[in-house]
Amino acid sequence: MEKSKKLLSELKGLDFKNMYNDDFLLTWEKTDDEISAVHKVADILRDLRENNVSTKLFDSGLAISLFRDQSTRTRFSFASACNLLGLEVQDLDEGKSQIAHGETVRETANMISFMADVIGIRDDMYIGKGNTYMKEVSKSVVEGHKDGVLEQRPTLVNLQCDIDHPTQSMSDMLHIINEFGGVENLKGKKIAMTWAYSPSYGKPLSVPQGIVGLMTRFGMDVVLAHPEGYEIMSDVEDVAEKNAASTGGSFVKTNSMAEAFKDADIVYPKSWAPFKAMEERTELYGNGDFDGIKALEQELLAQNANHKDWECTEELMASTKDGKALYMHCLPADITGVSCEEGEVEASVFDRYRVPLYKEASYKPYIIAAMMFLSKTKDPVAMIEKLMAKGTERFQG
Repeated sequence: MEKSKKLLSELKGLDFKNMYNDDFLLTWEKTDDEISAVHKVADILRDLRENNVSTKLFDSGLAISLFRDQSTRTRFSFASACNLLGLEVQDLDEGKSQIAHGETVRETANMISFMADVIGIRDDMYIGKGNTYMKEVSKSVVEGHKDGVLEQRPTLVNLQCDIDHPTQSMSDMLHIINEFGGVENLKGKKIAMTWAYSPSYGKPLSVPQGIVGLMTRFGMDVVLAHPEGYEIMSDVEDVAEKNAASTGGSFVKTNSMAEAFKDADIVYPKSWAPFKAMEERTELYGNGDFDGIKALEQELLAQNANHKDWECTEELMASTKDGKALYMHCLPADITGVSCEEGEVEASVFDRYRVPLYKEASYKPYIIAAMMFLSKTKDPVAMIEKLMAKGTERFQG
């Protein structure tokens, strides 16, 4: 476990005390030291598990999951992370709860949290709703703990909202750090976060926003590329610009996929819906205007179809740095000729990068576990040392 010992030594030099008993909602709400601490703890937890050392913090306790959108990777990553730390997961099905009968957020948050240590929420469907809901849940459990209703204050982890997807971007960043041999090697590296064609219309903006909001903190040259009309939130662009200015990197926008790919070290072609259209969809749903929603869907599908040339091809990949850029995707990708007739990426490109893509996804359980670990332990360094010294075998074969 020499890797863990080295990482632990580096962890001791970071200031992350404010993460104790706090939530993880947006990456740009966290300091550089706190971001680094999550990455180091994630790598430590992975190293310990690979060396068959148990990392259970809890002998009992619940982790509540609420998914308001479909999920495979994040859902199972959350469950894996909770199990890694010794928590049992209970999924909150709103259709089977009193929420369907008008129960308030404050009441629900307290009723599910009597023995809950963590709450994970995915709420990414509607602009202006998801992050706001998470903050309301957090406020409710903080009040419940203060009033003596709850024995503990549950940690809230954002499993994707309308603004950010922190567990995804943090996992992607750790993948990049390890692929390039350390965070010190990332300065000046070019990453292209580009829109790509999809035959579906409503993919969340939180992935591209999470990427530009985080990657700009590492001195990288971040390019955001999309056709005209597919802009992301201006507030997130402001975050990216400020990050780039403070780290010596850059943040530029272009309407050319080819320009973004040119000499890039990393490419991330991924479809998303236009911000203004998602605002309109949220308003239509709020008004119960389902005919308007159907009309908007058809309008956006037609708009997407005008940009089928925004595809990650072998030709574009050849234009990257030495023709060997790291291809990334949050998955599932729309693969041309495989999962759809025309999509985000050529099948040959995806197949060549399939193993690295799966490795990219494999970091997410450890990132989520690290977020929880740093929130639930007052002295994470001492706790890791205790786990290492104890050396309880995870699997006794």
